[in-house]
Amino acid sequence: MNEQDSLLEFPCDFPIKAMGAARDDFAQAVIAVVQAHAPDFDAATVEMRASAKGRYLAVTCTVRATSREQLDDLYRDLSSHPYVKIVL
Repeated sequence: MNEQDSLLEFPCDFPIKAMGAARDDFAQAVIAVVQAHAPDFDAATVEMRASAKGRYLAVTCTVRATSREQLDDLYRDLSSHPYVKIVL
């Protein structure tokens, strides 16, 4: 898929949500992966939400996406992280 096939216009703000077991370093791990792909990402904008019983945590990071390739690489790295169960 090339840039013309994408429904997104770059650059754009794009929210990425990673979910996994609630652990003290989960958000920091997600932020580290995000910043590796989007160095200008501001960690102060992270949104976190715990599950009803507090066993899981959802972390949403809105990045300034510059290309489809950047987003694909970010999704791939987040999905392969051992702490992350789901990436949306």
